[in-house]
Amino acid sequence: MSLYSARKRWTLADIHAKSKNRFECRFMEKESFNFLESLLGKCGPSGFENESRDHWIRRTRKYADEIRKDVHGNAIAVLNPGAEFKIMLAGHLDEIGFIVTHISDGGYLHVAAVGGIDRVTLPGSQVKVLTEKDAIDGVIGKKAIHLTEPEERRKAVVIKDVWIDIGAKNRKDAEKYVKVGDYATYAPNFMLLKNNLFSSKGCDNKTGAFVASEVLKRLARRKLNVAVYGVATSQEEIGLRGARTSAYGIDPNVGIAIDVGFASDTPGIDKRVVGEASLGKGPILYTGPNINPVLGKRLVQTAKKKRIPHQFSTDPGVTGTDAGALQVTRAGVATALVSIPNRYMHTQVETCSLTDLDNTAKLIAETILTITPRMSFIP
Repeated sequence: MSLYSARKRWTLADIHAKSKNRFECRFMEKESFNFLESLLGKCGPSGFENESRDHWIRRTRKYADEIRKDVHGNAIAVLNPGAEFKIMLAGHLDEIGFIVTHISDGGYLHVAAVGGIDRVTLPGSQVKVLTEKDAIDGVIGKKAIHLTEPEERRKAVVIKDVWIDIGAKNRKDAEKYVKVGDYATYAPNFMLLKNNLFSSKGCDNKTGAFVASEVLKRLARRKLNVAVYGVATSQEEIGLRGARTSAYGIDPNVGIAIDVGFASDTPGIDKRVVGEASLGKGPILYTGPNINPVLGKRLVQTAKKKRIPHQFSTDPGVTGTDAGALQVTRAGVATALVSIPNRYMHTQVETCSLTDLDNTAKLIAETILTITPRMSFIP
């Protein structure tokens, strides 16, 4: 469906349904936008991706010939499974979060970090504690600023001193709802901003998993010469674990990791270190040892030919993404990384662009359509 016809599907009722910014969605099909918003609203820290993964499967199965989940929690959707030449897309589905380590006599939940928590942003956060029955609302408390000493105000909170308040009277009351070992994440908080931007917890990297599903949607009605494996990977935030095991099982010829990358269009960012990348200017393409030169060049050529906005960055080593695991699977995989520019990484208000998501899916789908089984990716 063209972007024009997708725009025509929106009505005034749709626009005003939830916010005055709803018109911003005209650049994305309504079904796709609804899936993005609902996926970001799911809670799934590393090792506990079940809710997010099953939601991803329910949507993606409409565009796949086969779909399955594995023992590691990965979701794997396949198009044209009979083809020998395999292309794997990896967008990790897990998000940073917490695990309950202790319940105090006062009924407060003490936690450990799951993934790279930004400790500076923790106090005052709303969270969901994920129990066997349901999700419990809670807040991360903090001593009032009036009661802190000047030196305390200059320090980031230490994780062992963090507590979640669910409103329990005491430990016995808290244990009616929560147990040690339960996970927690930031509470869903999707918000549309101006100029096709949106903010939410978990953009890293539910947006990448969203794009993997979107690519399959775009390719579902096209004739393919290769097999395409769209994988919503698990446990990336604690060591690229889901990508490593799923890639070993799939044994792809080509792998494309889809993740978020650092946007440098905010105050205080040193562009000499992270390069230049802005929201709304397209996906970020990379050069460096983790990027197969042939595949990297093909992505750039496709972007230019199809006039897809794109940006460039470099990484002098192994990227901290699923591309790092993909490249060294078995005898090696021709690997690339395509990143969605993201502001405020690993906070509760990560911010991305709807148009960047659309262009990322378009670029990857169009690149796959240029790949043939006889193509060599040996540099």
